[in-house]
Amino acid sequence: MAVFTVQHPVLRVKGIDKVFPGTKALSNVSMEFHHGEVHAIVGENGAGKSTLMNILSGVFPPTKGQIFLEGKEVQFQNPRQAREMGIAIVHQEFSLCPHLTVSENIFIGRLPKSKLGWIDRKKLKEEARKILNHFNTNIDPEDLAGNLSVSEQQIVEIAKSLTMNCKVLILDEPTSALTESEASSLFEWIRELKKQGISIIYISHKLKEIFMISDKISILRDGHYIGTYQTDEVTSDRVVQFMVGRELKKIYPSKSTPGRKEILRVKNLSRRGFFNNISFSLFENEILGIFGLIGAGRTEMSRSLCGIDPKDTGKVWMNEKPVVINTINQAKQHGIVYLTEDRKTQGLFLDMSVRRNIVSSHLQAVTSGLFIDPHKEKNIARHFSKVLNIKTNDVDQTVSSLSGGNQQKTMIAKWLSLNPTVIVMDEPTRGIDVGAKAEIYNLLRRFVREGRGVIVISSELPEVIGLCDRVLVMHHGEIAGQVTGEQINEEKIIRLASGIGA
Repeated sequence: MAVFTVQHPVLRVKGIDKVFPGTKALSNVSMEFHHGEVHAIVGENGAGKSTLMNILSGVFPPTKGQIFLEGKEVQFQNPRQAREMGIAIVHQEFSLCPHLTVSENIFIGRLPKSKLGWIDRKKLKEEARKILNHFNTNIDPEDLAGNLSVSEQQIVEIAKSLTMNCKVLILDEPTSALTESEASSLFEWIRELKKQGISIIYISHKLKEIFMISDKISILRDGHYIGTYQTDEVTSDRVVQFMVGRELKKIYPSKSTPGRKEILRVKNLSRRGFFNNISFSLFENEILGIFGLIGAGRTEMSRSLCGIDPKDTGKVWMNEKPVVINTINQAKQHGIVYLTEDRKTQGLFLDMSVRRNIVSSHLQAVTSGLFIDPHKEKNIARHFSKVLNIKTNDVDQTVSSLSGGNQQKTMIAKWLSLNPTVIVMDEPTRGIDVGAKAEIYNLLRRFVREGRGVIVISSELPEVIGLCDRVLVMHHGEIAGQVTGEQINEEKIIRLASGIGA
């Protein structure tokens, strides 16, 4: 239960509607949020969670309805006005200025000044270090934000919000790029904020952490408010059923028995300073998991394997034949495709249509002479939209207007159109809801049952355990061991990832 309570809610929304051209994102949504509580908002991608949070933080106004802050009706003209009135938000999409330092990003617009009006650099660094220390991180306040990893950028975004004297703090998927240790530090800080009477609105697709940190759970489905429940009075299965409108009996499909045919072999793959002497095989019908803590070298290894980043040593065989892969195009030619963990900046063209994104990796299939054939383009896009159940009004809809889950499926469709033999997926379900996850898991299982293989790099242990037929565990740039069958469990994997050994 909440540590700090008062009779009246600090924030209340009443009868909120939001209509975008062709879409009603929210319909008659009413909720209230109290001092000193963590109030989780859950729902599938496209349920309206982010739209509601954008309204509460002043990004855009509601089409209809009222917002009350401490009993008084308010109308936010912009995010700055919302912040000044006590509502801060950490968006799922980062808003850091890459050319500024970490400390400048944390205190942007509120930089400490000396008596002469100059920026007080010493105080700026000291204050930034204080807030970063809450996360047990080695981030240097003077590092440029653009040089940080995804998880480090997430920490800076959260640190920035905590420096604002807010009454309501909105956290949208705050742990999507954090390690378990970093997430634990965040939870401790949230508990401290609760004691101060701050209301925390917490959005996450990770039900385990919602049940760990929240006091109440509210559910949205298709833009409608379904209900609010005390966390200790509802089960995760019940919450999932409310979210999807049906009982989701099985998130993970049944596992396969990998075939004996080796479709990919990697030997002595190394890149100085990142990973060393990586060797493994992938077999037909197999989903191979690669797990490791942040800094273990998983992503770096997979990018070098696929020719995106350089390597110092290493040999690769496809179907027992040696191949040369020094570029992403060479990887594609040999039947290997790579799905990045960062779909928004590296995986998709957000301002382009679903159609153009799907065919962008395979333009040869839709060109006639020097020109793109729009008929071929639409046929391919519609086929893969149907195969992956991409929820869109039309294949000409802009990708940026889709939910996170449908953006992810669009990125998968883009690479499936090449008919690859091996898919390498880095964080395949980051930031998407449980229903979309189940669809992607089933898609991958169908893919490997056609005699192909998938490599999944994931930091979500339940995903690795539930989805993968075999798991390689990395520690400090090397393979610490592998687990199969009943050995694929949390204790075995964490021991290897921590360098303790199995």
